[in-house]
Amino acid sequence: MRDITLGQYIPGDSCIHRLDPRTKIFLMIAYIVMVFLINSIFTFAVPLLFIIAVLLMSKISITYIGKSIKPLRWLILFMFILNLFFTKGEPIWDVFLLRYVTLNGIRQSVFISLRLIFLVSGTSLLTLTTSPIALTDGLERIMMPLKVFRFPAHELAMMMTIALRFIPTLMEEADKIKKAQMARGADFESGNIIRRAKSMIPILIPLFVSAFRRADELAMAMESRCYHGGDGRTRMHQMRFHWADLFAVIIVAVIIAAVVLAQNLIVLPW
Repeated sequence: MRDITLGQYIPGDSCIHRLDPRTKIFLMIAYIVMVFLINSIFTFAVPLLFIIAVLLMSKISITYIGKSIKPLRWLILFMFILNLFFTKGEPIWDVFLLRYVTLNGIRQSVFISLRLIFLVSGTSLLTLTTSPIALTDGLERIMMPLKVFRFPAHELAMMMTIALRFIPTLMEEADKIKKAQMARGADFESGNIIRRAKSMIPILIPLFVSAFRRADELAMAMESRCYHGGDGRTRMHQMRFHWADLFAVIIVAVIIAAVVLAQNLIVLPW
């Protein structure tokens, strides 16, 4: 549970940390588009180098990326096997289960797995280098034009940020409850799947009670500070675009353009 990195923020003073949150959100969207535009395995070296460069500039350990991917390892494996055996094409070998494995299936499985890995890695960098408050302000400012249609931009941004912020807290609370139950003699490892699922009840019930109690305390704290939504709300730190934001946008735009041109002009195997 300590390996859950979603919602965690690593404080720092790097050039990545100092970027405007709106810039980082737009760059993350562009990065996701780039990952889906890639149609060659060799081209996946571009997002790999991009993530390595961001990690070096932000001075964040690569172990955080590994921790963000670890909880999804079974989903990635499931998607790999599903695409491996259920993608139509010419079988590579007419023997037992291998008759269902095709070259298209292998290619599709590798593509899906790499895309999931790079998507999780890239989105984790956004939360690792952006504080929840800055992320809320950035999302709200981006969705501000939708207020013309009475879209609750501030409320939606606040809900998303609170949800991200409390994921590590709930994971830590679940870990404490599990250790407390194990100290009382609870067994979470032995037995079949059904028995293990039943053994999770002593963890889930206190966890839900704790989550509702935290939500009630948060609501009371916000009301006691006269919180009434985004109307008339001021900020201590005003967001402004700087030359570094423009430079980052230009670099990412050049990278995406280079990937698209390379894939259209150069025919790469796989």
